Amino acid sequence: MATKAVIPVEEYLRTSFEGPDREFVDGEVVERNAGENPHSAAQARLIELFYELRRKYPLYSLPELRLKLSARRYRIPDLAVFAGEQPAEDVPSSPPLIVVEIVSRDDRYTDVIKKLEEYHGWGVAHVWLVDPWMRKLYVYTGAGLSEVAAFEIPEHNARIRMDDVF
Repeated sequence: MATKAVIPVEEYLRTSFEGPDREFVDGEVVERNAGENPHSAAQARLIELFYELRRKYPLYSLPELRLKLSARRYRIPDLAVFAGEQPAEDVPSSPPLIVVEIVSRDDRYTDVIKKLEEYHGWGVAHVWLVDPWMRKLYVYTGAGLSEVAAFEIPEHNARIRMDDVF
């Protein structure tokens, strides 16, 4: 049985990785699946949509940003959306308003759900999942995952419809 190398968080934070940035979970560096065209297209479209919403609301969308969920846990969502002001920290340690994960072809369901649970438990108000392969949108709450026709941002009376994303 193979063992996993555990490294200090300081080493993780100063390491540059080839390809997609890696996450850090309890001392272990965790690879993320690289997005393919449907993944990247959905991510680009969401960035465009949030840019348009920013004209009306103080929303700052940042793709592929490291987030410090705890001293031993750093995650990198496909999109983090902050309300009010853009975060001042290089690696934000306060939850954004919205976190979006976009399904990659090789993602494991249990791994995706675990990340969504972590974001929710950390205090992210809106945890969203986009499946570009099935062309579906989901919202994660403490009760689990629910398919939706649109993402709602009640704090700003805004919504992003499935047709807007795909």
